Amino acid sequence: MNETVTAGKLYVMGVGPGASDLVTVRAARILSELDVIYTPTGKKGTKSLAHSIIEEYLSPNTHVCTYHFLMKADMSAKQAVWDEVAQNLKEEVANGRKVGFITLGDPMLFSTWVFLLQRLVSQQMTSLSWLEIVPGITSFSAIAAASAMPLAMEDQTLAVIACTASEAVLEQALLNYDCIVLMKVYSRFPQISDLLRRHNLLEHALMMADATLPTEQCWHNLATLSLSEKERMQELSYFSTILVNKNWQLSK
Repeated sequence: MNETVTAGKLYVMGVGPGASDLVTVRAARILSELDVIYTPTGKKGTKSLAHSIIEEYLSPNTHVCTYHFLMKADMSAKQAVWDEVAQNLKEEVANGRKVGFITLGDPMLFSTWVFLLQRLVSQQMTSLSWLEIVPGITSFSAIAAASAMPLAMEDQTLAVIACTASEAVLEQALLNYDCIVLMKVYSRFPQISDLLRRHNLLEHALMMADATLPTEQCWHNLATLSLSEKERMQELSYFSTILVNKNWQLSK
C-alpha cells in the first residue's frame, strides 16, 4: 500500500457473534458510509452470516462484494484467494473509496482478515492512516455474559484455544490454566469431552452453539449430559464453544 498517495480508507470491522444489535456503534456508523463492502462466506453462492448481521446498517448505495474463503482446501488455493482479495482491497483504497471488510467476532482473533493484513501491511510503513480496525464482541464474551459464567478475575489465568490444536496442546491448556475457552468444538466434541472427563472438569464446563442467534443452544453443565444429548453432539454447529472455569462450579 502506497501510504503517501492513498486517498481512500479501509475499515475492517468485527461484527460480533451473530445478533445484529451487538454490532458496535462505531461499526454501525462506518457501515452506513461505505462505498463498497467485502463480505466473506464459507459456502460459494450463499450470503455470509456476517453480511446478514450488518445488512440493516448498510446504505443502499454501498456495493457488496462477496468472496468465497475456502475452508477445506490446500494452502496454495487458500493463498490464491487471500492474494486476490488483498489486491482488490488495495486497489479500491488507492482509487479513493471508503472500503469495508467484515468478519465475525473480532478481526484480530482466529480471523481470515489476519492473512489479508499480512499482505497489505509492510514492516517499513511508518503510518497506517489508510486503515482502521474496529474491534468486535467475541463469541466467548457473549457466551460468558449469557450464561453468567466468569471468564477470569484477579490472578486467574485464561487461555483461548481452537480445538483444531493437537490433543497434547489442549491437555496442557486444561492443566496449566484456570479458565479455558475452547473454540471450534463441533466435530471434536467426543475427544474434548473425554479430555474434560479425565481431568474432572465436566462440571466446570458449559457449551454453547450459535450464540446470540435464533438457533442458539446451551448445555450448562457437561457432566449432566444424557446419552441422547451426547449422540446429538455428532451434528454440532461450526459455531460451538466450550467455556471452562475451574473455580466456578455450574449448577446441576
